[in-house]
Amino acid sequence: MLAAMPDSAPSPLSAGGVSPRSGGDACPGTLRLHRADDGALARVRIPGGVLSEDRADALLTVADRFGDGELHLTSRGNVQLRGLDARCGGELAGLLTAAGLLPSAAHERARNIVASPLAGLDGSPALGPWLTGLDGLVCGSAAAASLSGRFLFALDDGRGDVDALGADVTLIAEGPDALLRIGAEDTVFRVPAADAPRAALLAAEAFLRAAADSGAWRVKDLPDDVRAELVRAIGSTAGEPVHRPRPRTAKAPAPGLVTGPHGNAAAATATTTTVTALCVDVPLGQLTPTQWRLLTGTARRYGNELRLTPWRGIVVPGPFDDGGAAEALRTLAAAGLITAPESPWTGVGACIGHPGCAKSLSDVRAEAGAAVGPVGRLPVYWSGCERRCGHPHGEWIDVVVTPEGHRISHVRGDRRDPPATVRNDPAALAATVAAARA
Repeated sequence: MLAAMPDSAPSPLSAGGVSPRSGGDACPGTLRLHRADDGALARVRIPGGVLSEDRADALLTVADRFGDGELHLTSRGNVQLRGLDARCGGELAGLLTAAGLLPSAAHERARNIVASPLAGLDGSPALGPWLTGLDGLVCGSAAAASLSGRFLFALDDGRGDVDALGADVTLIAEGPDALLRIGAEDTVFRVPAADAPRAALLAAEAFLRAAADSGAWRVKDLPDDVRAELVRAIGSTAGEPVHRPRPRTAKAPAPGLVTGPHGNAAAATATTTTVTALCVDVPLGQLTPTQWRLLTGTARRYGNELRLTPWRGIVVPGPFDDGGAAEALRTLAAAGLITAPESPWTGVGACIGHPGCAKSLSDVRAEAGAAVGPVGRLPVYWSGCERRCGHPHGEWIDVVVTPEGHRISHVRGDRRDPPATVRNDPAALAATVAAARA
């Protein structure tokens, strides 16, 4: 059945709800399943990575009923379901719709929004109103249905974590205002915080008009002159321009306890702290049913929410009672999750690799596990081919499998150091990767 399935095929429910440009955009969704060697794949957009425990339960239900039973986190804080029967699309979409995870068939692949996962938990501004406002505006815009599955919004609480992820439209909290960034431009525009979600949507709609002739999927793909004109057009209707270069490195929250001002995370005069959240990382972003149930059970007991991070981790907001946070962390650690920065798995990522992907030249997940060693200063990402699906942004160590061996290079934004190649020697490969990370 899968052999006859195109790389990205609409489900029966997608009729009349597919982006006009979907013929060239193979980015998977829940109404457009993707063919892989381990079965069909669905990508469920989770705006801001925010999940109630009920919706988290629904994801596990569909993963168990239709797929391999596991939940795979992505570099945008979304969830992938793998090993699906290619014929399950209609029933899958129906269950996700009933759970509130598919509010608009026409916009399901356009709801790409990342947000600072610790917003409102450690003294930083909360982003909930921006998130719900922007998601609602996107789903209510007929034009936004034409955004590609690659187009990305980012909501940054001011710490610069998701501002560094290379989004197409970024909102940055700054006092009573927001700063609006288009692509990687150093000039941002100040807008009132209450107007920020609408400003982000209008910027995305302006991009679509600018991209009509070029066919670009993202701001960075626009010709230089078109991109400059887009920024000028947005600036003519936005507020004061401000020089604010984009951060070079996206810093993930450290696994462990998150503390904030006691009683009110936004209280500037608070003098005591409490554990406001737990943060765990997920080895290679792959969660077993047992691990997912433990996380949702913890959320149900305390804050009734999970936040999936763009670094394949999960934040469980509290607040937590005395002793409860430490006990919860011990339970999650015993289940194989990363609960401290000293874990050798910290900063290690990989694509799905062989046998899940036909294009992969090796089982890079097994290779990454065999090479795990001392914690490195830099994250490392293993890719089974030159596509580097799901790779990080900023500064990182790039390990790519080629017919000649594993090619290892140090990436700094758009710059890449000359690579080293290791051929068929696992010990030498592990040593070279460890040295590069250090």
